[in-house]
Amino acid sequence: MANTQNAKKRDRQNARRTAVNSARVGRIRTFIKKVEAAIEAGDKAAAQSAFQVAMPALHGGVSKGVVHKNTAARKLSRLSTRIKALA
Repeated sequence: MANTQNAKKRDRQNARRTAVNSARVGRIRTFIKKVEAAIEAGDKAAAQSAFQVAMPALHGGVSKGVVHKNTAARKLSRLSTRIKALA
């Protein structure tokens, strides 16, 4: 239990930060799921357009520190490969 004033403030800041970060990660996850759904449906045009929306979201997550750089690169690479295979 936080006793000092600065510890109480830290608790408030951490709660706010956690909420923002989890919302960011959830948003990224949603974008990725939209790309995967389009790939599963076999719709290359929809997959590419969803991928174009997901890409900046993932890079934004990297710059905000909620996703590791290599994780984002790996996910984008794998999605891109799967989209290209739809041809």
